[in-house]
Amino acid sequence: QVQLVESGGGLVQAGDSLRLSCEASGRTFNMYNMAWFRQAPGKGREFVAAISATGISTEYADSVKDRFKISRDDAENTAYLQMNNLEPEDTAAYFCATPTKIYGVVRTDERSYEFWGQGTQVTVST
Repeated sequence: QVQLVESGGGLVQAGDSLRLSCEASGRTFNMYNMAWFRQAPGKGREFVAAISATGISTEYADSVKDRFKISRDDAENTAYLQMNNLEPEDTAAYFCATPTKIYGVVRTDERSYEFWGQGTQVTVST
């Protein structure tokens, strides 16, 4: 059974940085894409970033491009989200996700991801 465990969230000030981690278990990590989504209070879940199984291809939401970086360490079965220059609008619960299928391209739609972590809260104050 695939399990995803996020960590690294917290309360920071605008302009600060955080690095989120997502440790995966239950199957061969390096065969599957990984992604981060977030959900702010009262809003739907939105795509943040995704990385291919090879780590070569990445995709970002326009709102985080140039500030966030997704990466993966296959030796550690872990995906990361480095978040720099955080803004109050980044406040949300952040979830990592991975699909059941092996995709050749990075997908940004929530429906393509069947396994989800429990989330980690990021709060950015002014």
